[in-house]
Amino acid sequence: MNGPFQLNIEDDPRISTGIPGLDDVLGRGFPQGHFFLIEGAPGTGKTTLGLQYLMEGAKNGEKVLYVTLSESKAEIQKVARSHGWSLDGVTIFEYTPTEDSLRPEDQYSAFHPSEIEFQYTTQTILEQVENTKPSRVVLDSLSEMRLLARDSLRYRRQILALKHFFTNRNCTVVVLDDRTSATNDLELELQNIAHGVLVIEKVPRIFGTTRRRIHVQKMRGSTYREGYHDCNIKTGGFVVYPRLVPGEHNEPFEEGYAASTVAGLDALWGKGIDRGTSTLLIGPAGCGKSTVAMSYAVAAAQRKEFAALFLFEEWVRTACKRAAGLNIDPTPCIQNGYLHMEQIDPAELSPGEFIQHVRDAVELRKAKVVVIDSLNGFLNAMPGEQHLLLQMHELLSFLNQNGVVTILALAQSGLIGMNMTSPVDLSYLADNVLLFRFFEAEGRIRKALSVLKKRGGYHEETIRELRFYDGQLTVSDPLSEFRGVLTGVPTFTGSDGMLSGAKDGK
Repeated sequence: MNGPFQLNIEDDPRISTGIPGLDDVLGRGFPQGHFFLIEGAPGTGKTTLGLQYLMEGAKNGEKVLYVTLSESKAEIQKVARSHGWSLDGVTIFEYTPTEDSLRPEDQYSAFHPSEIEFQYTTQTILEQVENTKPSRVVLDSLSEMRLLARDSLRYRRQILALKHFFTNRNCTVVVLDDRTSATNDLELELQNIAHGVLVIEKVPRIFGTTRRRIHVQKMRGSTYREGYHDCNIKTGGFVVYPRLVPGEHNEPFEEGYAASTVAGLDALWGKGIDRGTSTLLIGPAGCGKSTVAMSYAVAAAQRKEFAALFLFEEWVRTACKRAAGLNIDPTPCIQNGYLHMEQIDPAELSPGEFIQHVRDAVELRKAKVVVIDSLNGFLNAMPGEQHLLLQMHELLSFLNQNGVVTILALAQSGLIGMNMTSPVDLSYLADNVLLFRFFEAEGRIRKALSVLKKRGGYHEETIRELRFYDGQLTVSDPLSEFRGVLTGVPTFTGSDGMLSGAKDGK
């Protein structure tokens, strides 16, 4: 099944929220003519989301109304300008205390404000709705009304009356609540009354930007995408990155192999890496993982297949310069549009947003090769190892089902010998594993390659040497004259002539 999941209620009319990712989570948007609650602490993006929802209606020629009880009209317009928006077609009704309310004669003494202001506030909002006749309304925020209501019974009855008023007019209402004045009882009352409840949360981090996530707490009579979904506020609006569900993305693809720019490297796999599989390049820092990964990406681009390379540790400029020195210059491929290279900062980008970048490369640009260099950087963006495994399982399943050749680099701690450790074990998730090792021979540090795993096909069981020599990346014939290469200190069993040839890089 492709695209968003299907709802159980096919005849339930939906209206777009104006946020594609949120529409995907909800299954085509909000059910029309109902009352929805969006909860979140100050700064989570509720106002931005509400404005996008109304602008989507205005774009479609609908009458829309924004009722603000806490911020002024000028402040709402300032939010819109910060995103480069025009609020033409959006009616903003400002109901906030004026300077006159500060005069001593206007202060209540014999009556509680709830006895006078609450009813008046509600009646004023209803009159504005009657005059405007909108199909979409945003009420920002309920904290003011909750404070005026004084007790939970009065508050519940008034909210129920508002709900019935809007429902009878087939008006889809989004109510924003910052929870600043909420008690558990009042919050539960509101959640029970609302047709649907969305909660936006901030996830603080010790370093880097604050993460935001959204989840649907309830949606009556509807199927929705459960779980937490990363979201963010950017210049241009509120963005939601739906959790990836691989079973919804299964595209037919042509079987075959993906070759690199090095014949000896392809020989290790038999003919090359199978399409629709993931390959883990694992070894110590500096052993050539990034260069080998670049070789596959450039080879794909040279075949006029789109390739995407996401760098966590290295700048794009540095990676291009290093590869050009080995005769696999990616710059022409970038210029002709067949190679995309992007530097990822794990402190700034949430895992959900990164996965969306990968999805866009595959779904919009039909990428055939995706390189993630390295998983150590992706791990730093995750809150825990268990979450990384779940995220990677979903991502790799999605890429495999779309016929993508996925190259993953993972750096191990340690440099030489058998005492190498990995920050996380992903070998069981990957279809193929290519092991990199340093070894010492005749006073030189050399690099060895061997295929440990290839799911579903033949691969060589030999160990070859990876060489960077005279501006070329080469892979030697099998190291049949060595024993104990993977220990880091092998024993040479061949002739001196063979070893001298290896010294010269031949």
